[in-house]
Amino acid sequence: MAPAADPNSTGSTGGGATRDQASIKVPAKDPKKKDEKKDEDLSEEDLALKQQLELYVERAQDSDPGLQKAALESMRQEIRTATSSMTSVPKPLKFLRPHYGTLQAHYEKMVDSDLKKLLADILSVLALTMSPEGERASLKYRLLGSEGDIGSWGHEYVRNLAGEISEEYTKRQAEEALIDDLMELVGQIVAFHMKHNAEPEAVDLLMEVENLDLLVEHVDNANYKRTCLYLTSSAKYLPGPDDMLVLDIAYTIYMKFEEFPRALQIALYLDNMQYVKQVFTSCNDLQKQQQFCFILARHGITFKLDDEMCPEEEEKEALQEIINNTKLNEGYLTLARDIEVMEPKSPEDIYKAHLLDGRASGGGSVDSARQNLAATFVNAFVNAGFGQDKLMTVPSDASSSGSSTSWLFKNKDHGKASAAASLGMILLWDVDSGLAQLDKYFHSTDTHVIAGALLGVGIVNCGIKNDCDPALALLAEYIDKEDSSIRIGAIMGLGLAYAGSQNEQIRSKLTPILGDAKSSLDVIAFTAISLGLVYVGSCNEEVAQAIIFALMDRSESESGEALTRLLPLGLGLLYLGKQESVEATAEVSKTFNEKIRKHCDMTLLSCAYAGTGNVLKVQHFLGQCAQHLEKGETYQGTAILGIAMVAMAEELGLEMAIRSLEHLLQYGEQNIRRAVPLALGLLCISNPKVNVMDTLSRLSHDADTEVAMAAIVSLGLIGAGTNNARIAGMLRNLSSYYYKDASLLFCVRIAQGLVHLGKGLLTLAPYHSERFLLSPTALAGLVTFLHACLDMKAIVLGKYHYVLYFLVLAMQPRMLMTVDENLKPLSVPVRVGQAVDVVGQAGRPKTITGFQTHSTPVLLSAGDRAELATEKYVPVSPILEGFVILKENPEYREDN
Repeated sequence: MAPAADPNSTGSTGGGATRDQASIKVPAKDPKKKDEKKDEDLSEEDLALKQQLELYVERAQDSDPGLQKAALESMRQEIRTATSSMTSVPKPLKFLRPHYGTLQAHYEKMVDSDLKKLLADILSVLALTMSPEGERASLKYRLLGSEGDIGSWGHEYVRNLAGEISEEYTKRQAEEALIDDLMELVGQIVAFHMKHNAEPEAVDLLMEVENLDLLVEHVDNANYKRTCLYLTSSAKYLPGPDDMLVLDIAYTIYMKFEEFPRALQIALYLDNMQYVKQVFTSCNDLQKQQQFCFILARHGITFKLDDEMCPEEEEKEALQEIINNTKLNEGYLTLARDIEVMEPKSPEDIYKAHLLDGRASGGGSVDSARQNLAATFVNAFVNAGFGQDKLMTVPSDASSSGSSTSWLFKNKDHGKASAAASLGMILLWDVDSGLAQLDKYFHSTDTHVIAGALLGVGIVNCGIKNDCDPALALLAEYIDKEDSSIRIGAIMGLGLAYAGSQNEQIRSKLTPILGDAKSSLDVIAFTAISLGLVYVGSCNEEVAQAIIFALMDRSESESGEALTRLLPLGLGLLYLGKQESVEATAEVSKTFNEKIRKHCDMTLLSCAYAGTGNVLKVQHFLGQCAQHLEKGETYQGTAILGIAMVAMAEELGLEMAIRSLEHLLQYGEQNIRRAVPLALGLLCISNPKVNVMDTLSRLSHDADTEVAMAAIVSLGLIGAGTNNARIAGMLRNLSSYYYKDASLLFCVRIAQGLVHLGKGLLTLAPYHSERFLLSPTALAGLVTFLHACLDMKAIVLGKYHYVLYFLVLAMQPRMLMTVDENLKPLSVPVRVGQAVDVVGQAGRPKTITGFQTHSTPVLLSAGDRAELATEKYVPVSPILEGFVILKENPEYREDN
């Protein structure tokens, strides 16, 4: 009966019990008195154990080695076999505590022998609960002890050792002492952790002792996935260059176990084209290679296959077509047909004016150019990629110049440019019919229509590569025309069509414009942006120099203009996400005209650290915003966007940035408050978080019209492509609230168009592959648009409203499309639910929660994840997003 009465003797195995170290390490003040008291409380069994152990301690100090050995062996046996509950110390350790000092003293007296090592082992375990903080006694005795198996002393002991090793390592590194003995221990501990499903602890220890390479030999088929998941997730929180190192190891492990799609993801994250090549050359399975191509196409980079990666000529062409994204339009329309939203929508269907009471709907009947321009954009956004709408592509009955031109001419001057370009948006990704339908505008006598057609060609080709470069052929001859609007159309068109391609021909055509004294400021500004887009993240020296000289040539008066501020942005895009590489250019920027110097500095930094989550840079930007300046300084707006660009990298930083921006709203000057809504829009793009929605809703009625405009556009951005009913309702109410103010109403309409982007099938989020990869071209498009919005009145509401089309770069179908081995759509059941973070969790936890089962193709919202609900097929890629190829499962048996 005795043992049952004692709650401490039940429970788990091994010395897993010293969680509670802090409370244990206080030695008793006067052990004698305490002992007497204790003796009365103990059960008979415990009392026997206590006396037994005291006898062992005495015998261990005996002069006879035989007795000593027997005593130490028995003591070791007792400690090893003792079990305890998680909250208490194992019995033998508890009873041996008063004797720790005596055993220590005896150890010092002993001569070197196996017995001394045996005692050292025991002291090492006792030190676990006894030694004062910071002495690392457990480690000291371990290194003196025998070479035995560590694990037999239990998890907690190994854990404690790992902690002490990392402290000792730091100390020895500082003193430049040898660390070989530590490394041997580390090897044992890592092996132990990897065997016992404690991969995160093994990784942590190796990071502490800066020797992650050891990991590769310890991972096996059972634990490599969890290990790599931990590595890739922790990379976001590590300072550079450690983060790259960790991802390198993850890449090596994935390659070792032939988990190629994941290895490719990491190669893209590291932006390492050698690695991408390696993935292709290591894997000769055609299906897998096709899947890699879909991943590359979704990431939006230009990549040329060579014979080494794919020796078969026909296969290579087929694969290159996938990388060129030629399948995108077809897949998107399949999705649209499946969800039954092919029916074109008119702007009125979006405004839903009939739901509002009286006053607003009356204002809609007047044909104002501004309202028609808004309708043009709404129509373009809503029907993007569907190839048909009710304004631009209406089949004409009477004559060839029928009704499609009539809507065009309901727009004034530069409005016609946006209207003509909107046709490109409606035929998005459909290059052949897009170019055919835009062709008629090239014969127009109106320069604005031609400009719009040129831009339309760029939009149609956006994200789609083509071996015969139709966009370049069409647009190149218009770059040097007299009329500046035609030039801008052609230049911006090239920027959209070749974003990220680093195309040399375009560089040689566009760089001369930057140094041309006759070019107007707007042409130069758009040239800088287009070059920035084509060479995004490439750190190209020649382009950078050309833009720097253009900035230096600006006169005093030009330096203050809104368009001049796009030049530093073009420069910043060259260094997008490239961190330290920007430093030399940033130094040069300090020599610019003082009106633009600070602005340039902020822009370069924010682009270079975009998507890195670098905390120090966020603090730097916050520091810039803390200064209260008298004259409206523009650079603070850029700094605020910088906070969002850097912090969007991971969820935690994102939440913290949202909180910081709330504070800036309360304490900042007007120029800061104008930028905060845009920053919130970028942080939650296509992901309408309720708290952000409420903040923006509040700001949309702000007394300062610029703040209100920014908030309204941002409501469109956070709801982009979600059809979010709450935001749609807010915007309807705003349209009746601002029915007399043309500028604000224009912003409301744009936002309404964005919320219903692609009838709810598209997203603007630049992140993909379970929010791991950031598409550089998509981010570049968003950032360009937001920078233009920093000065709404001059740019978006002026004659440069076509900057709205920069958003095309970020538009992607938010779909999961499963295809069979011949790339034909294949409908299978999938479960779609909220993704759950399972990093470092034990066992095989569920990765999604609250799921519903649909058949593909399906839509994925922000934070959603899909998994197959059938055993019949196996996905080629573990990430179910975009196009996923399914193979038949050879082990699948139909249940009769």
